[in-house]
Amino acid sequence: QVDVVESGGGLVEAGGSLRLSCTHTNIANLNVMGWYRQAPGSQRELVARLTAAGVIEYSDAVKGRFTISRDKAANKLYLQMTSLKPEDTAMYYCNVLWAMRGASWGQGTQVTVSS
Repeated sequence: QVDVVESGGGLVEAGGSLRLSCTHTNIANLNVMGWYRQAPGSQRELVARLTAAGVIEYSDAVKGRFTISRDKAANKLYLQMTSLKPEDTAMYYCNVLWAMRGASWGQGTQVTVSS
C-alpha cells in the first residue's frame, strides 16, 4: 500500500508562516512530488511541484512566498509558507507520482489564515 501523509497545517494570522510536511512510502522511480490546495467551492489547484530531476514550479499566486523542498533520505516533501494571506486558506494536499505505481494523494492538512 502506498501512503502519503501530510502534517503541519493550522491556524495562523495574516503575514505569518507555516511549514507543511509530507511523508511518503519509499518506492523506486519517483517522478514528481507536489503540493496542491483546494478552498471550499473551488477546484483543486497546483501550488508547487518538484521533479526527481530537481525542476521546481510554483503557481503565480505563491511565487516568492512559498518554497518547496525535499529530504530524499527521509522520504519527505516540505512546503515552507511565508507572508501568508487569507486567500491561502485551503486544504493542502501532497501528491506523489511514481513511474510504475501511478500517483497517490494524502488526506490533506487544513491551513487557515485569519485577517
